[in-house]
Amino acid sequence: MTSPAEVTVPDLGDFSDIPVIEIHVGPGDTVAAEDPLVTLESDKATMEVPAPAAGTVRELRISVGDTVNVGSPILLLDRSDGAAPVEQLAAETVDQDEPAEVVTEHARRSAEAAAPPVAPGGPPVSATAAAPDFAGVHAGPSVRRLARELGVDLTGVTGSGPKGRITKDDLLTEVRGPQQAAPAPAATAGGGIPEIPPQDFSRFGPVEVEPLSRIQRVSGPHLHRSWLNVPHVTHDDDADITELDAYRKELDVEARAEGYRVTLLAFLLKATVSALREFPRFNSSLTPEKDALVLKRYFHVGVAVDTPDGLVVPVIRDVDRKGVRELSRELGEVSARARDGKLTAPDLQGGCFTISSLGGIGGTAFTPLVNAPEVAILGVVRSRTAPVWDGTAFVPRLVLPLSLSYDHRVIDGALAARFTRHLCHLLEDVRRLVL
Repeated sequence: MTSPAEVTVPDLGDFSDIPVIEIHVGPGDTVAAEDPLVTLESDKATMEVPAPAAGTVRELRISVGDTVNVGSPILLLDRSDGAAPVEQLAAETVDQDEPAEVVTEHARRSAEAAAPPVAPGGPPVSATAAAPDFAGVHAGPSVRRLARELGVDLTGVTGSGPKGRITKDDLLTEVRGPQQAAPAPAATAGGGIPEIPPQDFSRFGPVEVEPLSRIQRVSGPHLHRSWLNVPHVTHDDDADITELDAYRKELDVEARAEGYRVTLLAFLLKATVSALREFPRFNSSLTPEKDALVLKRYFHVGVAVDTPDGLVVPVIRDVDRKGVRELSRELGEVSARARDGKLTAPDLQGGCFTISSLGGIGGTAFTPLVNAPEVAILGVVRSRTAPVWDGTAFVPRLVLPLSLSYDHRVIDGALAARFTRHLCHLLEDVRRLVL
């Protein structure tokens, strides 16, 4: 009887500790290639993991509520096409850890600096010895391959990964032998910032504990990290959008007949691209060393969307290549998927600038937090009719308040003022958006 193939979590993007929210199969179920196996909920997105091949589910390795990472085991699958070895199926699903040749090179260097590898409970083992099958060992294909090359018996290695999975570090620790543990770092909170002391609020009256949503739990640390690392400054300005809004309403009448809406946000996207081209520093990110800028030559703009579970920021890609009508359709479609919790990982990645609009709610101004590693974010509130002096008299005009928050390490106040004024200049005459 051939061994079942282990199906693992593929590379779904820059995510970790992803909760399992739904399992679609059980032991004994027959699946076809690309059939959904489980549903994961990562950073503000849900995604299905498909079957890499046809077969019959022999055993589940996860449960609803578990958290997984790239390479975590999902299930054992009896292949219907001849039951390929474990390594083959897993390698087709995801390239775990580092490439095999890189992992092997790291291990060889470590092994050369350490004593000869010793199998647990036995004499030194040659790397040319017969390859064991490691039946029942909870480890991925790259770890198994490396163990065979180094002559390490995985059956005696204790795994530190999810559900006791043996990781590359576990294997290298076995090769190097026991090492003195590094001293534990001093207990600090938030980079030395003291925590707010806990209180028992029930002492003062009735209370109720309401858990944060998944989105709030994920976005909270991201916002906190941005606030602590980015020196935020906000610049406010007003744009006269009287003529633009009249034109928008004309387009919206036509759009309604086709089942979508034309909103001010589509015009803001187009104006933003023009401003990013005029001031490329706003379309950049600091390098990890903080001594240079990565200037981006693409225009993917994030748009904050209010959902029942919290704020999400899907990314509208290639805004520079799309017109107002196409952007309006896409905004409507992506907003609906965001509210339904159907955004995927690519929907949330690759943004170079963000727009956060509270126009449907109200307000006069606010300070949006920079969506690091971006360096700026535009906040928009509800437009208002205000008396504007035209040189001879005050006339009613529709004014849109804009709030630009920026990373002061990259952008100074004068540049921020010019960027915001350029936006206002474009919005005040819609014809400038097509130049």
